Amino acid sequence: MDAQPLTFPWESPPAPGDAVEVAPGILWFRLPLPMALDHVNLYALDEGDSWTLIDSGMAWKKARVQLEAVLSGPLRGKPVRRVVLTHHHPDHIGLAGWLAEQGAEIVATRVAWLTARMLQLDEQDRPVEAQKLFWRRAGMSPDIYARRCVERPFNFADMTVPLPLGFTRIAEGDAITLGGRSWRVRLGQGHAPDHATFWCEDDSLVLGGDQLLPSISPNLGVYPTEPEADPVGEWLESCERLLAYARDDQLVLPGHKLPFTGLPARLVQMADNHHAALDRVLEHLAATPGTAHDCFEPIFGRKIEGDAYGLALVEAVGHLNHLYVTGKVSREVGPGDAYVFRVV
Repeated sequence: MDAQPLTFPWESPPAPGDAVEVAPGILWFRLPLPMALDHVNLYALDEGDSWTLIDSGMAWKKARVQLEAVLSGPLRGKPVRRVVLTHHHPDHIGLAGWLAEQGAEIVATRVAWLTARMLQLDEQDRPVEAQKLFWRRAGMSPDIYARRCVERPFNFADMTVPLPLGFTRIAEGDAITLGGRSWRVRLGQGHAPDHATFWCEDDSLVLGGDQLLPSISPNLGVYPTEPEADPVGEWLESCERLLAYARDDQLVLPGHKLPFTGLPARLVQMADNHHAALDRVLEHLAATPGTAHDCFEPIFGRKIEGDAYGLALVEAVGHLNHLYVTGKVSREVGPGDAYVFRVV
């Protein structure tokens, strides 16, 4: 396609506790995360006597301490009166409830708010049977399965402050004023349901969250809450739809990594990456029918170990679900309740 390659106006991120002005009245800063992807980007939009924050970081002691340092330092002690959430994942929504306790309005899509509220209430000390069946269906490694069955699972409530009862809804096509600029809401799918992105109508700016990342692909995972979901199909549709609004001159402010330009090429690249992975899975299954666990190598191109295993498994299920719902593979229950996939 006739599109410009990606460029990165900033070679390095802001230092901890610091912020960088990426456009007049828009500050970029980072909060730490306790995982391999060790940061999340937040953006503060100047409202004059207050700030609007895009996302909030995770409810983790180090992140809260650093957020307090930014609020009292680069943000000059002005209050946060609004938190606009791109999607419901805990690294983006975790401290929103804490900011709401101090008077901030919460703005989100209905699906993001409802999903977060539901997950905050769904606290388990041990995995429930539906979770364990999901793991078996995916062909989880027996030793990992045995260990996880007796461990406390990840609970959304562990990494988020409870959200308030009320919120302000945004939806596809809405106009919203942030920091004195008019923005249009465009929803993406696949990584998170009704993921909000914001396209500035006054300047060449896009707030991309995790839907529009420059150098990594967001996880397209399937979970026991919707085991037959097709996030890969939703992702591919979103890339094609959002491409109609993308321009080479837009500065994209993503949820992770560095701000960038070259969005049209990046949207095509992100879709192509998953098309290529699907092709590799089909080639693999044509030779050797198998489970989601068996497809790590063709999808990711490497052995998956340690903390990466869980995210890899749910994304492998996502790719196989897409091939199944599009009729390219069949599945049957094999040993240990695992779905075994075969090329049709």
